[in-house]
Amino acid sequence: MSEGNPFRAPEKGASGAEGGGGRRPWLVVGVAAGVLVLSGVVVAAGWLLGALDDDTGPGDRLGEEAADVRWAEGITPEWMSEQLDLGIPATARSPQAAYKVTSRFDTGLLTFTLTRSEADAYLKQHPPEKKWLEPTSAQTDAAPHDFAHFGLPEPETLKDGMRYGYVCPGSPKATEEQDISEMYGLSDKHCVSVYVHAYTPQRTRIYIRDHFEPGVSPLPTPSSPTSKG
Repeated sequence: MSEGNPFRAPEKGASGAEGGGGRRPWLVVGVAAGVLVLSGVVVAAGWLLGALDDDTGPGDRLGEEAADVRWAEGITPEWMSEQLDLGIPATARSPQAAYKVTSRFDTGLLTFTLTRSEADAYLKQHPPEKKWLEPTSAQTDAAPHDFAHFGLPEPETLKDGMRYGYVCPGSPKATEEQDISEMYGLSDKHCVSVYVHAYTPQRTRIYIRDHFEPGVSPLPTPSSPTSKG
């Protein structure tokens, strides 16, 4: 604090008494300082209470983001499969699809289940760009955002029996002769996120997610004759 601070009390003399004639003005200044401090406390408390009721709090921001979401109608697993360029095996059970529209980007979702052997055969036909990865831990704090639309847990929240990777449909498998940048570069490839969850000893669920620029994919109209996925 600088020497010129008007709220600093004067130095006491050797006898301990304050300088002559300074008691009453400094008393007034001290009272004023106390009022300012008290006012600051009141204002800070007001800010705190206002923050609790503020519409821009974390919970409300999540509400605003949720309000920005629109789930397109008429989305079928077959339509979503075409957008992802990944087929659905004829033996797949419980196929579900959805398309989420937001102001920033769109998200396409597809999920179905297969037997363990059927899943292994499917994944051999659609290998990952690098290799399948296994999560080191489950993201237990991940909020429901995509697959919860189907009443399913988000794949990021699962660990046991889970593997995941990028699958680039239609891309030729990289060879050792290819340049490293070409092998791992995803800029010119259409790749989707694939999660594989062996949720029982007999069955495996496939989760597929992809992001789209808003308005890139023509959406089915609500009057589409196909059934809803």
